[in-house]
Amino acid sequence: MKAIRQLRRLIKINRVLSHYEIDKMVLGGSKFAWLVWFNAILPWNWKKRSQLSRAERIRLALEELGPIFIKLGQALSTRKDLLPYDIAIELAKLQDDCPPFDEQHSLELIEAALGKPVGEAFAEFDPMPMASASIAQVHAAKLPDGQEVVVKVVRPDIKPVIEQDVAIMFMLASLFEKAVKIAKRLHPVEVVAEFEKTILDELDMIREASNAAQLKRNFDGSDLLYVPEIYWSHTAENVMTMERIYGIRISETEKLIEAGVDLKDLSAKGVIIFFTQVFKHNFFHADMHPGNIFVLPDGRYAAIDFGIMGTLTPEDQRYLAENFLAFFNRDYLRVSELHIESEWVPRDTRVNELESAIRSVCEPIWDRPLKEISFGLVLMRLFQTARRFGMEIQPQLVLLQKTLLNIEGLGRQLDDELDLWDTAKPFLEDWMQERVGPKGLVKNIKSNLPFWIEQAPTLPGLLHSALDKMAHNGVGMQSEQLERIEKELAQQNRHNRNRTIAVALAVAPFLAHSLGFEVEEAFVIAIWALAAWFVVKK
Repeated sequence: MKAIRQLRRLIKINRVLSHYEIDKMVLGGSKFAWLVWFNAILPWNWKKRSQLSRAERIRLALEELGPIFIKLGQALSTRKDLLPYDIAIELAKLQDDCPPFDEQHSLELIEAALGKPVGEAFAEFDPMPMASASIAQVHAAKLPDGQEVVVKVVRPDIKPVIEQDVAIMFMLASLFEKAVKIAKRLHPVEVVAEFEKTILDELDMIREASNAAQLKRNFDGSDLLYVPEIYWSHTAENVMTMERIYGIRISETEKLIEAGVDLKDLSAKGVIIFFTQVFKHNFFHADMHPGNIFVLPDGRYAAIDFGIMGTLTPEDQRYLAENFLAFFNRDYLRVSELHIESEWVPRDTRVNELESAIRSVCEPIWDRPLKEISFGLVLMRLFQTARRFGMEIQPQLVLLQKTLLNIEGLGRQLDDELDLWDTAKPFLEDWMQERVGPKGLVKNIKSNLPFWIEQAPTLPGLLHSALDKMAHNGVGMQSEQLERIEKELAQQNRHNRNRTIAVALAVAPFLAHSLGFEVEEAFVIAIWALAAWFVVKK
């Protein structure tokens, strides 16, 4: 039965790809071009083919193939470092709206997850969903204490659908990689693997709730960002209950103006929130599109949907901050050195060649006003250039780039005069001072001092053990070599000692003369000179 379902799915995918001429777009001119002609004679492909632009055809094909392919398209839309610009822009139009699943299914899933009837778990529960997407749908409810909440429920039996479609995606990616010359540079199989991990993570409501709780702690008491409360007593692996918030969507500019919100201030706050998450907390919301961001009546941002979060290593944080500062100082040599030091490109990369490539890509940007320079596009251009030198883009850097592009888009939608550099530069400079300046040194000593004190008594034993192990394992020099070196050192020490004595004896007559030994002067000088000569000769 499973094999039959998969065959039907393959036939549908084949029909859709053929109708929108995706097969011709990908395989035409390759060694698999015969598949295009083969597809044309299949009965389900006798329908007239679409004549739209390539980008529109790709978007429509993904929409017709369903929610999992739509999610893939959305993920790809952030990879402007991989895709042609027109395709990336068109894919950004994909909407993750799906018909809601049956109300009774939703009730059954919640009751099974919470281990009690919905009427007991909630004082009120609206079976009609507020919103429905490919992974889950959301219901309005009230807890027994009157707290208004939203309940997010994962779609029933969604995991087998994801596994089936992802398996087909892997097959298509592998075919693409073998058929098209430039495909290896695009890493299609790796992209699908990254997508599989992301979408499977989104199925786990416990994980998403934990992300929300961490982000809330990070911004506790902040006047910048509000994160809704998670109600763990009403949360399980496939159900999450979260405080309901009332605000205006960040994309509804007219409503924000009517509410008296200062858009210029709001756009600057968005930038500060992003850099605070990335550099101060090292934990950032990586899905900050307009549907997930609201503005509360008090002017604070409010975020929802915490399925995709990003983190960076401390090294990546520092190198990114230095890269941004070096770029805006037009120090392309330093940008190149940072790429090599961080091993984003291979260690044997010639720094002058990388510097020249980065300069040729970045210098034209400076023809535009600073406020029009896109941080996200700068990062993307740097990654694209570095790819030519063997750079492998890491998932956390892709998430960062995606988030930065989203933040820029939101910020400039609110304030088209937003100068991202003017807002970000003081933050980055202060952060660098805290990390590598005197403040950073003091902070590092304070944080590590207890550990150093604790470990100090064990150091002699560890050193002895290491040396003993080296001796027994034959690491270092052989005993014969050691003996020979010891003899040479002893002989050298003896010669040095004798020379020192000879010099002292040679000086002695002059010392005697200065003390008034005039009568015996010749005798003393002769004796000491003879002794000096004898010692040196020996």
